[in-house]
Amino acid sequence: MRNATRRRTAGLGALLAAVVLALLPLPRDTVAVAADAQGSAVPESSAVTKRGTKGPYDDFSGLEVTVHQTRNLRAQGLKVTWKGGKPTRGRNGDYLQIMQCWGDDPAGPKREQCQFGAGVNGSDFGAFVGSRLIPVGSDPLETEYDEQIPYPDVPGQLTDPFVPFTPVSGPPTTKLTDWTYFSPGDTNEEYFATTQPDGTGEAAVNLQSTREAPHLGCGDPVGTGATPRGRSCWLVVVPRGSHEPNGTTGNNQRLHTSPFSTTNWNQRIVFPLGFLPVREACPADKAERRMTGSELVTDALTSWQSALCADGTTRFTFTQRGEDLARGSLLNPTSTSPGLAFTVEPVTGGEKAGFVHAPVAVNALTVGLYWEADTIGLVKDLRLSARLVAKLLTYSYPYDVRTLSFTDPAPAHLKDNPQSIVRDPEFLKLNPEFERFPQAPQNYPGGILLSAERSDTTRVVWNYLRGNAEARAFLEGEPDPWGMRINPYFKDLGLASAGSDEFPKADPTETELFLGEKSIKYGVTERSPYAIDLHDAARWVRRGTNNAKDQVAHDATTNGPKLVGVDVLPGGRRAYGITDAASASRYQLQIAALPNADGAYVRPTAPSMLKAVEQFRDSAVPGVLAPDPARAGSGAYPLTMVTYAVASTGLPADARKDYARVLRYAAGAGQKQGTAPGELPFGYAPMPAKLKLQAEAAAGRLERGAPARPGTTTGGTGSGSASGSGSGSGSGSGADGGTGSGPGAGSGGTTGTSGSASGSGGATGSSGAAAGSGSDGGSASGGTPGGAQPSTVTGPPSSAAPPPPTGGGANGSGGAPGEKLADTGSTPSQLLGVIRWVLLAVLLVGGTAGLAGPAVLGFAGRRRIPLDSPRTGIRHLKSD
Repeated sequence: MRNATRRRTAGLGALLAAVVLALLPLPRDTVAVAADAQGSAVPESSAVTKRGTKGPYDDFSGLEVTVHQTRNLRAQGLKVTWKGGKPTRGRNGDYLQIMQCWGDDPAGPKREQCQFGAGVNGSDFGAFVGSRLIPVGSDPLETEYDEQIPYPDVPGQLTDPFVPFTPVSGPPTTKLTDWTYFSPGDTNEEYFATTQPDGTGEAAVNLQSTREAPHLGCGDPVGTGATPRGRSCWLVVVPRGSHEPNGTTGNNQRLHTSPFSTTNWNQRIVFPLGFLPVREACPADKAERRMTGSELVTDALTSWQSALCADGTTRFTFTQRGEDLARGSLLNPTSTSPGLAFTVEPVTGGEKAGFVHAPVAVNALTVGLYWEADTIGLVKDLRLSARLVAKLLTYSYPYDVRTLSFTDPAPAHLKDNPQSIVRDPEFLKLNPEFERFPQAPQNYPGGILLSAERSDTTRVVWNYLRGNAEARAFLEGEPDPWGMRINPYFKDLGLASAGSDEFPKADPTETELFLGEKSIKYGVTERSPYAIDLHDAARWVRRGTNNAKDQVAHDATTNGPKLVGVDVLPGGRRAYGITDAASASRYQLQIAALPNADGAYVRPTAPSMLKAVEQFRDSAVPGVLAPDPARAGSGAYPLTMVTYAVASTGLPADARKDYARVLRYAAGAGQKQGTAPGELPFGYAPMPAKLKLQAEAAAGRLERGAPARPGTTTGGTGSGSASGSGSGSGSGSGADGGTGSGPGAGSGGTTGTSGSASGSGGATGSSGAAAGSGSDGGSASGGTPGGAQPSTVTGPPSSAAPPPPTGGGANGSGGAPGEKLADTGSTPSQLLGVIRWVLLAVLLVGGTAGLAGPAVLGFAGRRRIPLDSPRTGIRHLKSD
C-alpha cells in the first residue's frame, strides 16, 4: 500500500510544471570523466578490496572484489571491479550478484535487510536467481525458510517460502511480489554481473540514498548536534559458481537458486558504505538569498554547500532553470526575484543594467553512454562525428521513430536511411569493432536522451553542428556520402542557420498498437521521451534505458490498452544521452569522443576543457567569454562552457555583500578539485588563474556597488524576506549612494532595504544606499545590448551565433540600476585590469570580508525524481 501511494504521488507530481528536488554532493571516485588522455584518474582514497572464500563446491578464494568508494556516498554510480574470477559461461554460471543493504550490526546485514528480488526471473537466467524464493529441499543448510507457507492469494494452498524484506522502518513484506518498498522499476540490484575471459569484471551500481530508497535509510542523520553522521549501509556481493547448494550443476547447466539460499549467502563478501547525512545543511531560520539559473553549476553549488554554511549567517536557495529565464529575472525583477543568476550567455539589454559577471565554473556537455553490445560487451571507446550527432538529434534513423516490423515498416520519409545507427556506414567506419561484430538493427541504445529544458547549453550543441561543415550540410538537407538524408520534418526548422535553445521532436509519425479490438498510438515522444534535465538524462543512461514507452499492455484501471516499456535485462542495457560532464562523472558513464575543429576526437577532461577556454573570445559583454565550438582546436574539447554568476550593482549593500561571498568562495577554495564537501567535483575543470582573478575582482565590484555620479543621492533598490514589505526613498551622500534609475532586484533578508524604486522588505523597512566610492566612476548608462557577436574564423562560419534577446525590455527597461560596464571594468578582459581591481578590493573590503566568513548555502540533497515525470522547465533546488 505504501509503495502504491508513493507511485500515485509521483504520477500526480509528474503533472506539475515544476519538479522540486534537493541537491546531493558528488561521489568520490568518478574516473570515467576525470581520467585524461594519459590515463590519470581520480584518487580512490576510500577504495576497499576483499577476497572471496572457498565454499563446499565452488572455490572463490582467488576472487578479489574492489569497491572503489566506501565513504562520503550519496545517490550516484558506484564502481565495482573484480579479478581472479572464472569466466561467465553464457548464462549458466560463474557471475556475481550485487545488492545494497541496510543494517546496524557491524558484522554486516541480514539477508532480510537487502534490496533484491525484483529482477526479471525465468529460463534465460534461471528460475529464482533474481528472486527471494527458497524452494523447500533445495539447500541442505537452509534451516530458517525450510517449510512451505500459505499461499497469500489462494486460501488453503501452500507454496515455497521466501525471504521477506524488512525495511529500516515499517513492517516486512508479506508476499514474494510485495512491491511496497521497491519494485522492478526502481530496484538497483545487479543479479547477473558477468566475468570476462581474463577473469576480470566491472559493474557500476546505481547507489541509492534515503531520498531514493527510504526503506534502506542510507544517509539518514544519526546522532545529535550540529554535525550528525549519515546512517551507514552495505554493499553485498554474492559470487555464484557452477553448483547449486545441493552440489548439483543445475538444470541445463544453469543455476536456479536465490543468492539468499543459506549455502549461497554464506559465500557473500560484505563492504561497509559510509553515507553523508541527507539533511538540511543550513538552519532554516537564517536570512534567505535567492539564486537561480544554469544546471551547469548545480553539482558545484551542492559540493560547496557545507563550506559556505559553516560560518555564515545567510542561507542561499537555488532554483535551477533555463538561463534565459534566469536572465529575465534580473532584467525584469519583482520584490521576490533572485538576486544572483547563473548563466552561460551574458545579461545584456539595458542602459542601466549595471551587472557584474563573475566566472564560477568550467563544465561541458557530453554524450554519455552505457551500452552493453552483443559479443563486444560494455562499450568504452565510442566515436561520434558531428554529422552522426546531427542524425541522432533529428531522428533520421527509422528505429528512432518506431519499432520496425512487417506490419510497421520504416516510414516513407525515412525508408532509404539506415534502420539504426549500428547499420550506418559512417558509424561503422568510426567504430570498426561494430563492423567486426555486427549488431541487429534493434540492438542499439534507442533514441538519444535529451533534456527538456530550454538552455544556453543546447544552443552550444547546435552551434557545434553549425560550425562543422559536414554536419551543417546534413542539417541543410545534403545527403551524406552514403546517401542518408535528414528527417525532412527537421529540415526547415532553421537548425543549420540559426540553431536553437531546445531539442525539438518534430516528426509527427504515429504507430498504432492493438490489444484485442482496442488500440493505442505512440509517437517519437513516447519512443524517445524527454529527460527532465541533464542530471535526469545521466540517471536514465546509467539504468541502461531511454525510458521508452512503446509497448502495449492491459490497463486494469481503464480496462483498455496502455503504453509501457520493456524490461531492461543484464547484457542488454543500452542508452546514450546528452548530459554534462559533472553528471556523467557522478553516474560513472562512458563518454563518446567528439571531433574538434582540427578533426581530432576528444573527450571532456580537465586539460581538454581548459584548452577550449583558452581559445574563447569575448561575448557582447567584454570579459564574458563565449563558447565557440567551431574554433576549438589543439586538443580542446568543443562543448566546453564557462558559467557566470551575475548580479546587479544596484542591490542593497547587505545583499551585495552576501552574494560577493559566494563569488569569492567559487573563485578560491571552491576551485580545489576533490570529493570532500566544499571542493570542486570531478567532471568540472578547475578555473585557470585568469578566470579566478576575474571572479575575485567581480566580487569586489559587486560588494562596493554602483558608484554614484557627483551630486546624486539616490539609494539602491532592495528586497527582503518573503514575509512583510517595506518601501521608502533611500538617500545617501554622493560617495555612498547607488546610482538610482530603473528598478532593481535583491533577495530576502530579515531586514529589507529599499531605494527610490519599490521593493519588498522584511519586518522593518529601512532606507539604504549602495556602498561605493564616487571616484570609482560610472554613471547609470551603458550595458551592451544584444547577444554574443560571431567570432571571425577561417573556414567554416563561427558557431557563436547571436542568441535571441534576453528577458528584459527592448531598451533595458526593468534593468537594475548600475554602472557602465565598459568604463568600470566589472568584467575585465585584460589580466592587468583584473589585478588592479583585486588589489583595490583587498584594500577596501578585505578585512570586512575576512571577518564575515563564507555565506550559508542552505539547500538540501537532491530529492528523487519520479520515474514517470514528464518534460518540465523549472526545478526548485532549495531546502525542504
